[in-house]
Amino acid sequence: MLQYDLTRPLPTAKDLPDSDDTPVDNQLQHLIPGLLEAILALIWAMRQDWFFGVDMGVYYHPEQAAIVPDGFLSVGVPRVVDEGLRLSYVVWEEKKVPILALEVVSKTRRGEYSTKKDDYANIGILYYVIYNPLRKQKPPLEIHKLNGDEYELYSLDSPTWLPEIGLGIGRERGTYQGIEREWLYWYDEKGTRYLTPEERTKNAEERANILAQQLQALGINPDTIA
Repeated sequence: MLQYDLTRPLPTAKDLPDSDDTPVDNQLQHLIPGLLEAILALIWAMRQDWFFGVDMGVYYHPEQAAIVPDGFLSVGVPRVVDEGLRLSYVVWEEKKVPILALEVVSKTRRGEYSTKKDDYANIGILYYVIYNPLRKQKPPLEIHKLNGDEYELYSLDSPTWLPEIGLGIGRERGTYQGIEREWLYWYDEKGTRYLTPEERTKNAEERANILAQQLQALGINPDTIA
């Protein structure tokens, strides 16, 4: 459990840098968490009690530098704090530790299996997800769950249900932003993958085209229907 000295003023998000100024060294480190965030914005559209950060600083101690996951999910916090949105995620302001952290491994490792793993455990993040698309001999997706003050390997399966979040996470081939490859997705409890924004748009267009064809077959001009 994180402890703070509440007898002295603590810095706010406006006082702290919003990142560590370290650029991602692989496009996937931005695209994969961005896709997860976009899907969440659809399936949790009616909820305002969650936040998904992408390449954003997480401050867990006023005397320590931020740690910057490729992506992280926090539940039980306001989705929007104000019109300026979040500059960073400050644990002592949010009063909630993120429940999930995601790291996408590139050719240049950045401590995903060592120092970052220890850092996330010290913060108290329940799930730590490591996705290494370059792995050939071992499964590329590892999900670790906090047990006491250390992580234990929770699952190598895809998808894996995360009961505390109410979602599953897994990997599957698909297309995002016109790029066909393996991506990470959210799943429901039955293992059914949630659709991406692009897939929803495509499905809606296909349904509209089918309806238009059916109306034309009946001699009805679809453009005359309000």
